[in-house]
Amino acid sequence: MCVAAGVMLALTLVTGCGSTTASSSGSPSAGSSTAATTIRIGSLKGPTTMGLVKLMSEADAGRGKQDYRVTMYGAPEELLDRVVKGEFDVSMLPSNLPAVLYNKLKGSDGQVQVAAINTLGVLELVQSGDSIKSIADLKGKTIYSVGKGGSPEYTLDYFLKSSGLDPATDVNIQFKSEATEVAAVLAAKPDAIGLLPQPFATVVKVKNPTIHTAVSFTDEWAKLTSGSQAVSGVVVVNKLWAEKHRAAFNDFLTDYEASTKFTVTNPAESADLIFKAGITPSAEIALKALPACNITYIEGTKLKSLLNGYLKVLFDAEPASVGGTMPGDDLYYQR
Repeated sequence: MCVAAGVMLALTLVTGCGSTTASSSGSPSAGSSTAATTIRIGSLKGPTTMGLVKLMSEADAGRGKQDYRVTMYGAPEELLDRVVKGEFDVSMLPSNLPAVLYNKLKGSDGQVQVAAINTLGVLELVQSGDSIKSIADLKGKTIYSVGKGGSPEYTLDYFLKSSGLDPATDVNIQFKSEATEVAAVLAAKPDAIGLLPQPFATVVKVKNPTIHTAVSFTDEWAKLTSGSQAVSGVVVVNKLWAEKHRAAFNDFLTDYEASTKFTVTNPAESADLIFKAGITPSAEIALKALPACNITYIEGTKLKSLLNGYLKVLFDAEPASVGGTMPGDDLYYQR
């Protein structure tokens, strides 16, 4: 099986829309004494890009430290195929995918490193009724979910097993390729239970006020694990490219950290940028979703500790979730 096919499904954590793309590119800052380095950035429609929107806006205005060219994808296979082919220098990806790529591409020109965490937990179990108050209540139920082969499936399995349930026999998990498909089921079936990431969970709740969060996977993870947090999205860089353009990449990390902080501290303005980027159907929905998207910026030793702890839980539950073996310390980029 080719690398792209082998890791494609792992991308489904934070996306769930069609194959339309949106791009943002900028020119070097005016008055720069040296030529700016072009940095090709691939992202997915979802929370991992919500912290990027200020940088995208600055890039459009030509105010970035480097020449940032951002392309956002709705379909995971579109981005993955390009990451594997080396068409992006930097990518915003679901948290388990870099470990899968690490094991698939180690020693090749496509080897990747993780430079930062950009989102923590974003998964929510939603329903319109009141039958689910805990994971144990899922026994005998049908769950409509995104993320087959990716972190949602492995995390759900881990929670079910921890509650004494067998994912293969005690529940009926119906996977959908897109979050919009899960939303359609929730709209058509009043008693349906769905597993969705933010901001898509907020979208369905705004459209149908009877739908609410039954179980937050972020809270559930905290109950079941110690020394780790649920990690949803990360910043990934091509290792060889970073070695050749270390100063430029560090400039990007500085600008990106500022962008994520802006998203968190200026929600109203950020919500407008998120809507204009095509991530949510309105600025109002973006504003409602932002608090639950857990947008952050974590690098260095804390990055390694949090992500390694998260990956270890997934690995213990299902080794395939991280590509078969735990990655080494060389997975992590250090400024």
